[in-house]
Amino acid sequence: MTSQQISPFIFTAGFSAAEKVTSVSGRGVGMDVVRTNIEKIGGTVELKSLPGKGSTFVIKIPLTLAIVSALIVECGGERFAIPQISVLELVRVTGNSEHRIERINDAPVLRLRDRLLPLVSLAKLLKIEKNAGQEQKELFIVVAQVGTYTFGIIVDRVFDTEEIVVKPVAPILRNISMFSGNTILGDGSVIMILDPNGIASATGEAMVGGGQAAESTAKAGRAVGDDKTSLLIFRAGSRDLKTVPLALVARLEEVDVAKIEHSYGKPVVQYRGQLMPLIPMDMSCDLQGEGRRPVLVFADRDRSMGLVVDEIVDIVEDRLKVELKADQPGLIGTAVINGKATDVIDAGYFLTQAFGDWFGDNDTSNLTGSTTHRLLLVDDSTFFRNLLTPLLSVAGYEVTAVESALHALNLRDHGATFDVVISDIEMPGMDGYTFAQAVRSDARWAQTPLVALSSHATDKDFARGREVGFDDYVAKFDREALLVTLRNIVGSAGGDGAA
Repeated sequence: MTSQQISPFIFTAGFSAAEKVTSVSGRGVGMDVVRTNIEKIGGTVELKSLPGKGSTFVIKIPLTLAIVSALIVECGGERFAIPQISVLELVRVTGNSEHRIERINDAPVLRLRDRLLPLVSLAKLLKIEKNAGQEQKELFIVVAQVGTYTFGIIVDRVFDTEEIVVKPVAPILRNISMFSGNTILGDGSVIMILDPNGIASATGEAMVGGGQAAESTAKAGRAVGDDKTSLLIFRAGSRDLKTVPLALVARLEEVDVAKIEHSYGKPVVQYRGQLMPLIPMDMSCDLQGEGRRPVLVFADRDRSMGLVVDEIVDIVEDRLKVELKADQPGLIGTAVINGKATDVIDAGYFLTQAFGDWFGDNDTSNLTGSTTHRLLLVDDSTFFRNLLTPLLSVAGYEVTAVESALHALNLRDHGATFDVVISDIEMPGMDGYTFAQAVRSDARWAQTPLVALSSHATDKDFARGREVGFDDYVAKFDREALLVTLRNIVGSAGGDGAA
């Protein structure tokens, strides 16, 4: 083995150069933790060592975790994003090109500038089936580097580079080391972000310790509590930090101030084929002159709104617990995020400033209350889960949010109990009506109050909801009515409703 292949052993869990174990050394804990945490934020660490002369550690981390540049590729009809920080070059392979894929011991390699480059097929790695009989006239190889290890990823097509917002991987996919997150493209499609560290481990022995590092990263991801939320940290109007759940933000954009227009005296910008209202977080903000301003784009269905801020600071994962409530419109309160006091904004307030009927009614009231009950929110819409969770939390509820009725029933089967359950009606798979029947047919949650939440709020809907076991039926856009209903139902369910 070469020195480059031997050096990464220092990052292997349990590896130690000490002659014996003492109370402070020799246990082999340290460098593996360093590598795992650097890779968790999308960085790399490599070691260069010369006997008798010394060692050099090179650590590369992204400039910002909020938005990264990525190369969009396609494989088997599916698009993926590869962080550009790991991409060295692109190679096009055809029947007549100078570059050809060869095989050594049945392993694909590419002869590139007098060196053999190990290859991994993305289609085989992800088990993506291609159309039968389709002749592949050309392939593209993305030459990537992880530390000192260089390898090639075989894909079908290469599109372009884009600035993407990194969304966290769903819990169900955290054990797949090839994915580091997902993102929403400009056309609204959701694609996965590939993790070069996880892909490199699939090429075998050349990536010494890669498998262990990827596994450690996956375990660290699974160890994160479900009550933690990815939060976007920014500043607007002052040096005070502000935050909003990342899942609510569709994209981060920079708007040229010179291109801002006005409609009925309000600022708008032409964005992806339609007019998008701009709402300044700081009302004294001057949107005239020159320069570019950061904008948080909120989108739901065919509507989008841009919240103009001063500076994007970071993305962190932390527990969102409001410590101090705020009486100021547009703010829910203050929480300790990443060890610093941070104002939690009321996204619903600004959405209704752009579109008065965003939720179906011109309601900008903040939720207020003083109950301290455990609440389960079941809604397949990430947008509404992340919108309602902080609002219900500041009202005093301990909120657990899941994306499907099956996840909720799984919690029940594992012994979880709640004081009240809120369920959306229109959900794929098992809808709210079927979920209510399943809850009422089992003794464990049979007496738990159920509240239906739906964008359809007719008398017929109310009647059907009560038939299947819902205690009340609330229109999805009426946040104040939801709070009043919760107080009445939890109180009448045998608890201390005023507690």
